[in-house]
Amino acid sequence: MSDLKRRNVKILIDASKWQGDFLHNWNYIGYDEINYTYTPEGEEVLEKFMDFAEKPYYVRAHHLLCTGNCHGFYKWGSTNVYTEDEKGNPVYSWKVIDSIFDTYLKYNCKPFVEIGFMPQDLTSYGGDNYFEYRQDGWRYPPKDYQKWYDLVYSLVKHCIERYGIEEVKTWYWELWNEPDIEYYWKGSLEDFCKLYDYTESAIRSILPDAKVGGPATTGPFRGRRSSEWLDQFLNHCVNGTNYLTGSRGTRIDFISFHAKGAGYNFDIQYKKQLPSIKRLLSQVRLGLEIIDKYPALKGLECILSEVDPDGWAAGGRFDNPNLNFRNTEYYPSYVVTAFTKLAELAEKHNRELKLLTWAFMFRGERCFEGTRTFVTQGIDKPILNLFRMFSFLGDKKLYLESSQKKNQLDFTDDCGVREEPEIYGVATMSGSRSIEIMIYCHHDDWDIKDEYEVELEVVNVPFDSSKVQLRHYRLDREHSNAYTEWVRQGRPDYPTEGQRRAIKAREGLELYEPISEVLLFNKTFKKNIILPTHSVSLFILSENKK
Repeated sequence: MSDLKRRNVKILIDASKWQGDFLHNWNYIGYDEINYTYTPEGEEVLEKFMDFAEKPYYVRAHHLLCTGNCHGFYKWGSTNVYTEDEKGNPVYSWKVIDSIFDTYLKYNCKPFVEIGFMPQDLTSYGGDNYFEYRQDGWRYPPKDYQKWYDLVYSLVKHCIERYGIEEVKTWYWELWNEPDIEYYWKGSLEDFCKLYDYTESAIRSILPDAKVGGPATTGPFRGRRSSEWLDQFLNHCVNGTNYLTGSRGTRIDFISFHAKGAGYNFDIQYKKQLPSIKRLLSQVRLGLEIIDKYPALKGLECILSEVDPDGWAAGGRFDNPNLNFRNTEYYPSYVVTAFTKLAELAEKHNRELKLLTWAFMFRGERCFEGTRTFVTQGIDKPILNLFRMFSFLGDKKLYLESSQKKNQLDFTDDCGVREEPEIYGVATMSGSRSIEIMIYCHHDDWDIKDEYEVELEVVNVPFDSSKVQLRHYRLDREHSNAYTEWVRQGRPDYPTEGQRRAIKAREGLELYEPISEVLLFNKTFKKNIILPTHSVSLFILSENKK
């Protein structure tokens, strides 16, 4: 650890200056392996979210309509919802889909329904139709768009009959995933727009109030296929000819695309490669600029239906040692930085932005495998504690300024290698009885280990009493961090019972200091703290009712 950085970092919060509603826009998660949902391990993760969630989480998963053995494994899943008999008549089986949606609702979550991919008996692909992730059939347009329409209609109808129209109206319906890359879509842009027109009509014909959208394209870059597909898809929805009705345009209720801070490949002879906040923000800024070209889309919410530090969820430290950062305090410090800056970017574009973290769990992995997950072998990773922190935040945003706020989009390089870490955060109120302050320190370089002295001041605290209860939670290398204990235990791939007990004892959200009673002077709260790089502190000031 280097010497303490005494740079007089100051954070000022004015509790009398409300900055509007504070949107809890992080309540979205997702994963590839849809059959993991109803496994014991999958249910355990969903139950953890239910235990602390301040409102329902939406859950998105790939492979809802795929054909296979209905057994989940890396980057693959299936439900066998659609087959055809010998005469070519559709046969629907809802058993697996019911298990998936039943599980979401059991744990107070809601489906973010990703409609895809193509069933074996409906694909236009003419080759070998054995279905697994290495094969091509599921990536193609349908052989019969009317049968696709009927499948989507039947899916929505079944959900209404099983769960009730009032519940289903609250779900999202998103077509496909990343159709701009051939891994997920072998058709043309025109084929995809046609598929959207049929899908939108099928859903709306039975559920007029449904929230239907897309196109869930990859992160936009200038001059790349990803930005062209997003732009042309939106142009079709606003100005194009509907492939089903012949009328102008197609209704869209939300716009979705993805953003990632880095891309990793299999490489055991690796070189250090960092995720970049700037790279992620640049993609979203371009995406919002593309959306802003269409005045007819003003006011529509935008959903980053995958937004993450990198783009390979199933890879881990054995595939590329760089990915070990997902086990550590770096992952949550990156996410809280990205989410804070994305919210500010959305405000500039007057756009409601929702953020979906593509992470869940993997069955059978080694302990702290390094995959993009919330848990490993049932042990909570530090990233899950960030979401526990999020759940404490209130619904009114307060004025906050920091002397070490950064604008990553102005960095001369992707990772701000010559910059100090950013020390910034967000402050909220819950009614008039509680103030919540989340402060983070982040640098894109995970090897920076400095500490900073931060002077925190909250003015115009609106409590009647001068006595205030203070709770201070911390997420860093030594707090709320089971990974650090796993390292102390010798990095076992499969911990013994005693090792596992010691590791799990450190998995939850931890107080940095005992809960205390503090006095306000002139409605002002002051506190000096030491904040290491890659850390998050959550302060909760509550009026003492005694």
